[in-house]
Amino acid sequence: MMLQSHSMSDLAGFLESQLADCGNHWSLGTFGALAEFTRDVVEPTEMRRDDDTVAVTTPRGGIRLEAVPELRPFASESTTRENWSHRVALCLPAEGCVMNRRVVLTELGPDVQALRERDRDAVLFDLGLDAVQVDACIRVADPELAAKLRACVGRPVFETGNPAMSLIVPASPHRVFISRLGRIEVFQPIPPPHGTSPEGPHTHVLPRLLGAGRTHPATEPVPERYVPCAHLYPAHPIKDALGRVRPFDGRRHDVFQGMLRRFGDPAALRLKQEVITLIERGGAPSDIAIPNDRFARTNVRVAIRQMRVLGGPLPSLAAWAEALDHVRADADADDAEPHHAN
Repeated sequence: MMLQSHSMSDLAGFLESQLADCGNHWSLGTFGALAEFTRDVVEPTEMRRDDDTVAVTTPRGGIRLEAVPELRPFASESTTRENWSHRVALCLPAEGCVMNRRVVLTELGPDVQALRERDRDAVLFDLGLDAVQVDACIRVADPELAAKLRACVGRPVFETGNPAMSLIVPASPHRVFISRLGRIEVFQPIPPPHGTSPEGPHTHVLPRLLGAGRTHPATEPVPERYVPCAHLYPAHPIKDALGRVRPFDGRRHDVFQGMLRRFGDPAALRLKQEVITLIERGGAPSDIAIPNDRFARTNVRVAIRQMRVLGGPLPSLAAWAEALDHVRADADADDAEPHHAN
């Protein structure tokens, strides 16, 4: 499918409005190396817009995104084991998304693009993860740590015998993930090897997933020849930020359905609406030909699950669920994605 272009002013306005909503979450990175940004409603927040660039900073981290001409938002939904997830991928053409793809720890010098002026003298080190659309970096303000890391420069950080990660984890320098669309900075501590990521901004670096060489999970539909360089996860209508079920919020549901109409795949939208209309009219699953691909199946299952939540006297819904949406941990469920719970 061809993604629709939008003016930079419209895109910057969209980014600004979504960043202003503290119920929304964001990520930037790749499959296996991801920085996430969230904030609380009561958290001190500085928000800035400069032409087509929007930035938000809190005491725990920050994000800056730029509405570049090649940016194409793409909205989609997926199934989870029990309900569904949604997101807007901020995509760039594959040929225009590539970052530096360094493969060894590399010193880059002062981070002159840091979100906060006081961080701009600290030194950036690229971890050398060889990811397509992100440079995963740390920012070191401690001269002693910087000197120790310089002794590791030129080596892969996960190389046997390399002490780099054993220096980085306990020191918890800022993490700075950079793409062609902007950056996310994380100021919070790095959890210990078997610890839990803190609430709020944090990062994931998972060498096993990085080894797959994917730019995004297989369960996420992304238009051909495009790569997601950041993600918006709008507030979910039945889950909170930690994935816990909460009472249905019809406004949140309507907001994302509007994003689907604006930024989604028209063919997927048509199929979903056909399923909804058939169920409302008492039709049977055999009344529609569903394309034999995972994303079409997922689309139908999402429609069924959303209709369950929306409620109403729909006698045919149980038959559709029985035929097409056995809730189970199967190959189309996306809970294994190293992404935000929404």
